[in-house]
Amino acid sequence: MGKEQHPESLTGLSDPGKMPEKGQAELASAYLAYLSVTRRLSPLTCESYGRDLDVLMNLSRGIALEHLQIHHIRRFLAQLHANGFSGRSLARMLSAWRGLYNYLARHHGYACNPCAGVRAPKSPRSLPRTLSPDEALKLLEFDTPDLVALRDKAMFELCYSSGLRLAELANLKPEDLSLAEGIVRVTGKGNKTRDVPVGSKAMQVVREWIKQRATLAKPGETGLFLSRHGRNISRRSIDQRLKIQAVKQGISGRIHPHVLRHSFASHVLQSSGNLRAVQEMLGHASISTTQVYTHLDFQHLSKVYDATHPRARKKKES
Repeated sequence: MGKEQHPESLTGLSDPGKMPEKGQAELASAYLAYLSVTRRLSPLTCESYGRDLDVLMNLSRGIALEHLQIHHIRRFLAQLHANGFSGRSLARMLSAWRGLYNYLARHHGYACNPCAGVRAPKSPRSLPRTLSPDEALKLLEFDTPDLVALRDKAMFELCYSSGLRLAELANLKPEDLSLAEGIVRVTGKGNKTRDVPVGSKAMQVVREWIKQRATLAKPGETGLFLSRHGRNISRRSIDQRLKIQAVKQGISGRIHPHVLRHSFASHVLQSSGNLRAVQEMLGHASISTTQVYTHLDFQHLSKVYDATHPRARKKKES
């Protein structure tokens, strides 16, 4: 499957110079406001919904939302799939469209949902990228000669120690940490909070960072992790700093904060076998989302078995 393109760059799918009809754009904006205010979804989630609705608006040029039929939706999905969009991306997009029509039915009298009964094409299930315990140790074992390096180590240790999402890490405040109890309070998806344990290694370096944080913080700044300019560090900056550190430490492959989250889940599950506890620490609403890590655990066990069991090892050719 090729690299997904921005919908407005797809040849034949839209006219970038032509904007959606005002009424339809207003309906989409009202739905996004409903998601933000009434359902209290995170700004990041609302932005994602907004992009998916933009795709629908671009594809349905000349056809009012109330006149779209199931065959239109199927054709749109087929066009996007042909242009490199994965089944997972299309499923997410279809969910956003379906939610819009459910909202329009409840609040604007729309009679039917053209997305009902439509399924996105399936993609091969790919397992999340994780580091081995040795790779994780190698990534996090670096000196902190200055304030920026200390901040980076504190961020990465906390992310791996507690399995935080990137947005959760970036939005932390000093008061979210209980240094005495070794707990971090996290606000995750759906504005839900959870308390997650913090390991001793992470807690030690976070304590050191908090002692030094005041020397960098601008007046009134409430973020835990700060940029060089004393303001709350952005998600993009955290991602870039981790990539730079991975290269310095000789870790191959594409390393991003979610790899640390996946590694946390995989390593805790391998050690404990407690899927429910991992679900709670990750903040997954459904345990089916967490179950992907059982496949990683099985892969690990299979490799151990193949390497050690006398009936599994291949005999050397004579």
